[in-house]
Amino acid sequence: MKLDKQRRWKIFVMAGAAVALVAGMVSTVPSAYAGGTIKLDDDKWISVGMGIRSSFAAVQDGAANGTAYSNTFGIDNARLYFNGKIHKYVGFEFNTECFNCNNSQSLSAQPSDSNANIGLLDAIGKFEFNPFVNIWVGRMLVPTDRHELNGPFYQAVYDGFRTPAGPADQGGFGTGGAGKYGRDNGVSIWGQVEPGFGHLQYVAMVSTGLQSCGGCFNTNPAPLPGDPLIAAVRGPGGPNQANNLSYSGRITYNFLNPEKNPGYYTSGTYYGTAGDILAIAAGGQYQNSGAGSYQNGNHSAFTSFITDLLFEKPLANDKGVITFNAEYKRYWADYSPNAFAFNDSFSLFRGQSYQLNGLYLVPTEVGIGKFQPYGMYTMIQPDNMVQGNRSEYEFGTNYIISGHNARISAYYTHGNLNSMPGGGAFANYGAGSRDLDNVDAFKVALQIQY
Repeated sequence: MKLDKQRRWKIFVMAGAAVALVAGMVSTVPSAYAGGTIKLDDDKWISVGMGIRSSFAAVQDGAANGTAYSNTFGIDNARLYFNGKIHKYVGFEFNTECFNCNNSQSLSAQPSDSNANIGLLDAIGKFEFNPFVNIWVGRMLVPTDRHELNGPFYQAVYDGFRTPAGPADQGGFGTGGAGKYGRDNGVSIWGQVEPGFGHLQYVAMVSTGLQSCGGCFNTNPAPLPGDPLIAAVRGPGGPNQANNLSYSGRITYNFLNPEKNPGYYTSGTYYGTAGDILAIAAGGQYQNSGAGSYQNGNHSAFTSFITDLLFEKPLANDKGVITFNAEYKRYWADYSPNAFAFNDSFSLFRGQSYQLNGLYLVPTEVGIGKFQPYGMYTMIQPDNMVQGNRSEYEFGTNYIISGHNARISAYYTHGNLNSMPGGGAFANYGAGSRDLDNVDAFKVALQIQY
């Protein structure tokens, strides 16, 4: 036990030293970042940008031998951004992502394999008429909760995705998938109104959601000749045989200052630049036959309800900025655990989760940035008691150089979220066991956008 504590402190000290080192190394970096823009006139322009997030992680018992700390450098995101307008009311957004940059390679993989899947992230045609009514068409974020709409680059902390994700994070598009990176193909309508006190923002989306195949056969595992289960194993693939659409939406009420973001996107913090913020939101998603398996009727509708809160206040006399985020999620999907026996199953988390974080931006500039210490707590409670509850504490600090455009983070986590599939973010109903040990992890991360 004493040896483990010494090892943890050594890694923590190394992480702190790494933050100080990187902060010193970037002392010559300009303090302002913005995408490059080619402008013909006010109604015709195009901007190009990029974003990179890279991290180092030391995870307890994460090495190949199962007892040592893992020591891993990774590329978490590598994106290219393209935005523009071609008419006063018509614009576009086109973004890419390296979808498998941080995946481990098999022993037989070629060195280039980890860079082979740079593909489409967003493709949106925008019809923006006024603040009240706007329409987006294409591939875009499903509007349910602040974490999804923050994206990885506009979270208050580096790793904000610690609660169960929705269907649009489960694998891919088309047959057998309901989206990727929180995106789906569809159409959304959004806007903002001023009811006389505060600011009300709304967004509603109709999208493809989970798609299933009617003419395919499930042959893995392949049944033996004469097997009485052949009728159950071979048949339509996936629960949504009627091609039901998915419906999602979100309403946000800002009691104090409005949040000024592109479209219906959000941020987990504004570092005090937006003044006093108190925003309460509620959102959710519904798709008939959106979960489970078609076999033996083990399928059901998927429904989610999510509410979140953001409070941010710059303190008087330049005493810094306090930020508080809170989120509650509830997912329903009433299919039998027997659905896992079939390979056409689309398994989703069933249960509830909570997440809280509090941050304080220190007003004094140190070097070229400001420190922002924080704490975060996450609790996940699956309906399946075999799985058991999961929780995690996180403590760390951000070093803010230029808002969300240049930030370094160092943090420590303690809990058992990592024992769930996908570290809790993609937890499947029926997987895992109740009693799993807590895991310590130390991480240092860098985020840069232009």
